Amino acid sequence: MKQTSLMIKKAFKTAFPYTIPIFAGFWFLGITYGIYMKTAGFSFWYPMIMSTLIFGGSLEFIAISILLSPFAPIQVFIVALMLQARHLFYGISMLDKFKNTGMKKIYLIFGMCDETFSINYTVDIPDDVDNGWFMFFVTLLNQLYWVSGSTIGGILGSFIKFNTKGLDFVMTAMFAVIFLEQLLKEKRHYTAIIGMTTSVLCLLVFGADSFMLPAMLCILFFLSVFQKPIEKAGGLV
Repeated sequence: MKQTSLMIKKAFKTAFPYTIPIFAGFWFLGITYGIYMKTAGFSFWYPMIMSTLIFGGSLEFIAISILLSPFAPIQVFIVALMLQARHLFYGISMLDKFKNTGMKKIYLIFGMCDETFSINYTVDIPDDVDNGWFMFFVTLLNQLYWVSGSTIGGILGSFIKFNTKGLDFVMTAMFAVIFLEQLLKEKRHYTAIIGMTTSVLCLLVFGADSFMLPAMLCILFFLSVFQKPIEKAGGLV
């Protein structure tokens, strides 16, 4: 029992430093999300529970408008699937790493976000540190950062006196940063060209209120069809 306790503590101490940069980003976005949720008319319980159960930053921001819109379960399902579909590929990549993690695997699957995947997939875990516990604490700490930030933002939202108009733009800014980061990583910009061209064409055809789903479906289609030529030409890292 003592040896197991020491193993768990060592895994925690090893994992924690890798999550510090995530803490800064998650707290800022989480607090912003909580404030935005509060100003939209929801109690702080909503961002706290949603960040605990959903744990999908972009989806949680969109969920605010969904909750304020007429009930449309099919459209909500499609939007959620398209926004989070990348996690299907994350999961496939982590199949080997999640082996022999026991019951922790259930939480590792649930709590895997972009940042957690990046750490758990790329970090060379020391031989004397248990892989399962290391990945567990990376996942747990990152979620705690997001949940605590969202909850604090929801509480602070009750005391906000300044004009919060435009606060929801943080989501747009987040997507812009992610796009630019991926753009810089690519050897060729074929995927970016597909994404931007398809989005603009769908915007012109379907209009600003209805272009998102057709654009995402078209992007998925073109990336699937031209996957091998793009990879062969060096369009993906």
